[in-house]
Amino acid sequence: MNLKAAAIPRKSIKDLENEVERIFQLQKQYKQSLKRTTAAERIAKLNRLRDKITSESDNICKALALDYAKPELESDLLEIIPTVAEISDAVKNLSSWMKSKSVGTPLHLLGASSEIRYEPKGQSLIIAPWNYPFHWTIGPLVAAIAAGNTVIIKPSEYTPHTADLIEKMLASIFAEDEVAVIQGDAEASQVLLEKPFDHIFFTGSPQVGKVVMAAAAKHLTSVTLELGGKSPVVIDHEVNLADAARKITWGKFINAGQTCVAPDYILVPRERVSALVSHMRDTLIEFYGDVKNWSEQPDFCHIVNERHTKRLKTLLDEARKDGAIVEIGGFIDEINHVISPTVLSNVSLTSRIMQDEIFGPIIPVIGYSNLDEALTLINDKEKPLALYVFSDNNRTIEKVIGETSAGGTCVNDCVIHLGNPNLPFGGINHSGLGNYHGHFGFRAFSHERAVMKQNKLFSTMRAFYPPYNNS
Repeated sequence: MNLKAAAIPRKSIKDLENEVERIFQLQKQYKQSLKRTTAAERIAKLNRLRDKITSESDNICKALALDYAKPELESDLLEIIPTVAEISDAVKNLSSWMKSKSVGTPLHLLGASSEIRYEPKGQSLIIAPWNYPFHWTIGPLVAAIAAGNTVIIKPSEYTPHTADLIEKMLASIFAEDEVAVIQGDAEASQVLLEKPFDHIFFTGSPQVGKVVMAAAAKHLTSVTLELGGKSPVVIDHEVNLADAARKITWGKFINAGQTCVAPDYILVPRERVSALVSHMRDTLIEFYGDVKNWSEQPDFCHIVNERHTKRLKTLLDEARKDGAIVEIGGFIDEINHVISPTVLSNVSLTSRIMQDEIFGPIIPVIGYSNLDEALTLINDKEKPLALYVFSDNNRTIEKVIGETSAGGTCVNDCVIHLGNPNLPFGGINHSGLGNYHGHFGFRAFSHERAVMKQNKLFSTMRAFYPPYNNS
């Protein structure tokens, strides 16, 4: 497949509305047939998708590099391998996921049997993000296919090369009455959100998530919202700082910090702030070398576009005006959209960088006097998508988990919990609604239908039939 310069397809609003309506009606007609497909038929589709991803892996990496200079190995490790793993898990387990589940029936309903059946929700809309534009597009698609849904995908306009490649790949595997791609900007999303889908899966910011949820409410459409937030790291008094620094540095600066579960700020005992910064500096040199010009560092991803580069620069400038000290980094190339790994200390808790999700390669290090102070700071904010705790003390670990709330938690590491398909991935309140991955993804796109069968020889509820009297 040849890659060419990509741009957002521009269509008149009328043409866009007509295209969306045409595809929506095609999928509406097909969803009943798709509902009847067997596990074997769905597995065959997933295998074709996996084969296509494998054969196009070089082009996927090229598209990501064209969109925002994503290093090839990082694309392979964080976009392609997890997506293939998601498919493999579904292929392995789909037959058992689809089976009806027998459940108990109470004694007062003697003679009846009860079961839960899994049926597709129907017509699904996936609105994908720009930060992992391949994995966070195809991952939800895998779950939707496994559950037997039709799908319209709206990829991000910020990563047009990847969006264009995804559209071509999927068109070579699926007919558009089953899977279709609609490209465009926010206007395309607005047109799509006017349709009465059976389920909407959105990955993006909490602000846009509210817009999606409001649109879905008009049709009483169910939603899965994968959002974000300020994911904290808590380091205790005794844990190995060098090990913690290495794992935090990796988890924060992969994809240039443009990761929904990236550590957003670090809480560490005040007397350990300097040592932690020193270990992070050593780790960055180990990872990337003694870099003189970050714009020429091939192993570090760029910021996705000018808008987000300016946003991050503004956050950093405001933090410095409020007294923040740049301990590491601070390099900004606005032309090439590059910001170096940047570590801050002495950050004001009221500055905007401690209020907004950073979503870039900047991380504040905040000193605390005692653990309760750190937990209060966390709980004063919206519930995050992830929370990380580094400690060798199980009582400390359980205190942090028990006295906070987060979409997910990883102990003594960062980000890696996303790699386990047996764990649900999702947020809570401000950081998301619903979850997926593995069986949880299948369930997100399925309706759990209650079925009770009464034995015709029994009528256990006859005592409750009218007429009502005391005789």
